[in-house]
This record gives sequence, C-alpha cells and structure tokens, in this order.
Amino acid sequence: MSDDKPDNPPRVLPDWLAFLSPELSKRIVSGAALGAIGLALTYWSPVTFAVLMFIAAAAMSWEWGRLVRGPMPDTGMIVHLLAVFLAASLSATDMAGLGVASAFIGAIVVAALAIGTGRAQLSGTGVLYSALPVVALGWLRGDEPLGFLATIFVLLSVVVTDVAAYAAGRTIGGPKLWPKVSPNKTWSGLIGAVVAASIAGALFSWLSGTGSAQWLASLGGVLAIIAQGGDLAESALKRHFGVKDSGDLIPGHGGVMDRMDGIVTASIAAALIAFAIDAYAPARALLYGS
Repeated sequence: MSDDKPDNPPRVLPDWLAFLSPELSKRIVSGAALGAIGLALTYWSPVTFAVLMFIAAAAMSWEWGRLVRGPMPDTGMIVHLLAVFLAASLSATDMAGLGVASAFIGAIVVAALAIGTGRAQLSGTGVLYSALPVVALGWLRGDEPLGFLATIFVLLSVVVTDVAAYAAGRTIGGPKLWPKVSPNKTWSGLIGAVVAASIAGALFSWLSGTGSAQWLASLGGVLAIIAQGGDLAESALKRHFGVKDSGDLIPGHGGVMDRMDGIVTASIAAALIAFAIDAYAPARALLYGS
C-alpha cells in the first residue's frame, strides 16, 4: 500500500472560501453559524435569549475554572454554574437585581471554596465574569418593545470593534498597544475600532429608525474602547497561565471566553449607562440617551 497522499484531497470547505487560509475559513464558517443561531434566539424572545446566554456563560464558567483551578468539574464549578443559572433565570423573569445578587453570592462562595489554593480571588472573579453579562444583557433584552434592538446594538458594537481592530491592525500596523499582554494589538487597531464602531452606531440608528444617531455614534465609540479593554484583560489572564486560547470549543476561534471577552465588559458598561439614565426603561435609555 502506498503512503503517498492523494493529489486532490477532498475539500472540507465551500469553493468560495478556497482563496482564504484554512484557519480564517474555519473562523468565518463557525462565526457565521453561531451568529445566525444567536440572532434567531435573541429575536425570538427574552426567554430564548436567556437560554442562549446561559449556554455561553456555562461554557465560559467551565473554561475559567479549568484555566484557574485545573481539571473540571469540582465543587466550585457546581456553585459557579448554579450562580450563572440563577442569574439567567432571574434576569429573564424581570428580577435583574436578584440576578446581580446571585452573582455576588456565588462569587463569595466559590472564592471561599478555593481558600488555601492561592486562587480564591480569581475563582470568585470568574463567577462575576460569566454571570454579570448574562444579567446585563438579559435586563436590556427584557425591556420591550426596544429590548431586541438595544441588545443587538451592544452585540453589533463589539463585533464591529473586533473586525475593525483586526483589519486596521493588520493593514496599518504601527506601535503596539500593550505588547507585554497582547503582542498583536496596535494603537491603529484601537483607533480603527473606535471609528468603525462610531460609524456603525450612526448607521444602526438610521437603518433601524430607532435611537439618536449622534448618541449611538458616541456610545459605539465608548463601547469599542471598553470592549478592547475586556479583550486585553482576558489576554492578560491567559498570559498569566501560559495558554494561547481559553479552550477549543469553537473551530478557528478557540474558546468561548476568547469570543466573549469584549461582550463581557461592553454589556456590563452598557447596562450601567442605561441604569444611570433611566433604570425603568433601560433599552430606550441606551438607544436614545435620555
């Protein structure tokens, strides 16, 4: 039997992706599939969105626990998942305040369970990292009739930020943003992300017929900076533990934390901004700034 490889190995990806690198092709395919599923569940109802967020947060919880404490599951992971489940359930039933409380109680308990390991603080932080975005986005999504648009605006701002930062960084290059933490990020990437997210915010208002274009342009730029901060924070965590990716659940993208890092910080910031403007109508507050 010959050990030679076939001259024409079977294609795994569509022909229209053949000009791309295999890694980038996988990123596009898996990202598009997850995006379509996520959009459908977000649109369907606040409850289906809460289910989506719980699944993502549960995966993040697993990755965080494995990164910080080692092989999973352990007792801390069970408490962590319970806190995330309560956060998702309470935010979906219009009890976001209790959802926040469950996140902090879970963080305290998980930290207490890790005392003596040298990882107590990071273990507790992981609960807040995965549970608070669930509450923040669930609270916004549940504020009908503008909840869907407000949620999509936050998610779209982060997606545009990621894409623009990558594109500007690769094409323009220049000084590194924080080379000790993330050697590939550049100041040009950050500036490109802020500009793109600002433009996307104005276009979002125009295309959806909702919100203030000037306000959403400004807010998009702010969320871009905050999302990049979340990206850097997760990079610092991975560098601390000497790993490249938080996991391998998403083909071409690494772990769920690798894709949610910007959403974590941007969603919490968006919820705090909405709360400060009008806690009784957070979706409208986020879209109109009043």
